[in-house]
Amino acid sequence: MSRKSWLGQWNSPVASYYLILSVTALLTAIGLAMVLSASSVRALNMGDSPYSIFLGQARFALLGAVALCVTALVPVRFYRKGAWFILAGAMGLQLLIFSPLALSAGGNTNWVNLGFTAAQPSEVVKLGLAIWLGAVLARKQALIGQWTHALIPAVPVAAVAVGLVLGGHDLGTAIILMMIVAGALWVAGVPGRLFAIGGSVAAIGMVALAQTDNRAKRIAAWLGENCDEQAACYQTKHGLWALGTGGWGGVGLGAGREKWLYLPEAHNDFIFAVVGEELGLQGTLLMLVLFGVLGAAMTRVVLRHPDPFVKITTAAIAAWIIGQALVNVAVVIGLLPVIGVPLPLVSAGGSALIMTMAAIGVVVAFARDEPEARAALAARPRTVRRSIAVVARGGARRLGRRGRARPSERTSSGSVPSVRSERVSRG
Repeated sequence: MSRKSWLGQWNSPVASYYLILSVTALLTAIGLAMVLSASSVRALNMGDSPYSIFLGQARFALLGAVALCVTALVPVRFYRKGAWFILAGAMGLQLLIFSPLALSAGGNTNWVNLGFTAAQPSEVVKLGLAIWLGAVLARKQALIGQWTHALIPAVPVAAVAVGLVLGGHDLGTAIILMMIVAGALWVAGVPGRLFAIGGSVAAIGMVALAQTDNRAKRIAAWLGENCDEQAACYQTKHGLWALGTGGWGGVGLGAGREKWLYLPEAHNDFIFAVVGEELGLQGTLLMLVLFGVLGAAMTRVVLRHPDPFVKITTAAIAAWIIGQALVNVAVVIGLLPVIGVPLPLVSAGGSALIMTMAAIGVVVAFARDEPEARAALAARPRTVRRSIAVVARGGARRLGRRGRARPSERTSSGSVPSVRSERVSRG
């Protein structure tokens, strides 16, 4: 395809809509394949079918697709008007981690037992906070230069949401929530000096929270102190070994070695290492390119849509999904200590997958709501109907021509000779 053709496709009013949907489908499909490869040994070790974890993830992907379709079809005005209720409901779910329904794993209490499955309410908080920030900051656009209007009520309410997540000792999710707030405030036009102050306060808070015993060990291991097979750097070391073993082309899908119970959380937080081992550098680069395209498509929505609410909410969701992907990759390659965040759309985990796809559905709704995109998509059904009618008429004409014999084929009596009579006459 020529350069002009590529530019024409990119400038199409529906480019964001189709790019977001196609990249999401590709990443989800790759994620399902890698979860199957990375989880089969773990499932067998637990005494289950090698497909048990994969089948569970496939069900979550189906539910996520339904959630994406539903949120993509909801009118934009519903999100704007219901922002407070959505955030309140999300925080209400997060409060369940302080109830008897709470479940703990890996030092975090961030799951709730629903009987038939365990859910992670902090994933709902991410989406609720993104939509709420868009609604509140959009109404304050004229006063966003004043620090009181820029920070209140956005920062105090966001601090409550972060505090509820930190109540379950989940620092990784709290960092992602802070990235959501930063993305929303940046696109809303908050002055840079407030970012400097807020960033400093957040950094001091994270340093203080990192002084707990478990987190301090992870940071010390990341810095290279006392790193051996039994230290907290065990997971990072085996992740790097997996990436190094894969080389350029990988050892082949399903042929990885680190997933044989050497690499903890191979199908979850460290699935990027399995991708690198089995698909090689080209597989990891493909995944990074797909996340880059997804980020570019969301940025395109921010730049093209006239509604400030859409711009701010899309920026918050992009900061969540793309920022979390970058954090996960940075952890796997050793640029950050292990903080326990999954790779969006790829890692195993029902709550994360469903809510990420629901958030992408919200952005798809925004992309469909662009004035030019709305007109183009409305014209598509009429175009398809006209094309079908033309094809049908053309087919009818061809059938009619085939049903009528040419004059040269007619006998003197005006009838068309059959193949059987022709053979008899030749005999």
